[in-house]
Amino acid sequence: MARELFAGVMSGTSLDGIDAVVADFAPASGTACETLGAAHVGFPTMLRDELLALQTPGANELARAGSAANMLAELYADAIRRALASAKLDKKQVIAVGVHGQTLRHRPERGFTLQLNNPARVAERAEIAVVADFRSRDVAAGGQGAPLVPGFHAALFRNRNRHRVIVNIGGIANITDLPPTGAVSGFDTGPGNALLDLWCARNRGDPFDAGGVWAATGKVNDALLTALLAEPFFTAKPPKSTHRDKFNLSWLEERLVAAGWKGEADDVQATLVALTARTIADAIRTQAPDSLDVLACGGGARNTTLMKALTRELAPRHVGTTADEGVPVEHVEALAFAWLARETIAGRPGNLASVTGAAGPRVLGAIYPR
Repeated sequence: MARELFAGVMSGTSLDGIDAVVADFAPASGTACETLGAAHVGFPTMLRDELLALQTPGANELARAGSAANMLAELYADAIRRALASAKLDKKQVIAVGVHGQTLRHRPERGFTLQLNNPARVAERAEIAVVADFRSRDVAAGGQGAPLVPGFHAALFRNRNRHRVIVNIGGIANITDLPPTGAVSGFDTGPGNALLDLWCARNRGDPFDAGGVWAATGKVNDALLTALLAEPFFTAKPPKSTHRDKFNLSWLEERLVAAGWKGEADDVQATLVALTARTIADAIRTQAPDSLDVLACGGGARNTTLMKALTRELAPRHVGTTADEGVPVEHVEALAFAWLARETIAGRPGNLASVTGAAGPRVLGAIYPR
């Protein structure tokens, strides 16, 4: 059987950089896909700060966004080249690369979602066909445009003997419910790392709390946790999705002020860990009460304090990571967009209407030829 080589590139809401993979979707092993090479390219501090600033309205933002898109495109192309080198492959062997872009606004209730990208520049620099703008068609069809990864999760991780849930903990967390048979479902549960990272940067000057070490020094404040959990998004019924448009420092600060918070910063960090774990667990208890296994991926899967909290919340379910299934936690989303590019090139729908709420299955993305 001929190989089907696709690449995928993802830079998520955590703003920790770019992950790129090259995968074979027709490997001789007979598995759903095999990762052949991977690379990570960190964001320069200047670009990370600009992308964070562009999350909210500001002066001259159109020109600034255009410049940032060009910088992103150069980094995306660099990540693709590095992943190819890791796989010892030539660019001509790859059919296409899925490039998600960097989400700046996500407002499906207003009919739009915006991922900063310059896919034409990526195609020019990497000399590979690029598939981009995956979310817009689903939104145009009345869907949330997110999450889009459940179809890939089903292809890769579904088990006909055990009820599984995949939890992606990026800046925003989302779940994919994979019952042994029947429809796949999923939705965004709320903040993953976004508030944790922002609070850590505000109080420690670090872009994230590595391993959750700082959070482990604090104590969960039950009154504050209750105030945070009062956010209506958490109890809204799916389909639903969210972004930093909602869960940002302003959202957190408003609730700290309303609660009359006078405590320590590390207690807030510990409470934010509890918020992420509780909202994920509540979603699983409601959506997938019969689930036996929970597999985490994304940057949050490397936060030991968060994973311990999630394990406590979800007991007696088995909580592990996608690495237990041979897929590194940092590769899952990039692989998903490689898979989505494959579906687009083949003319197959990439969304699951049962997840996004779209009017039906749609072929996603726009193609920029090699």
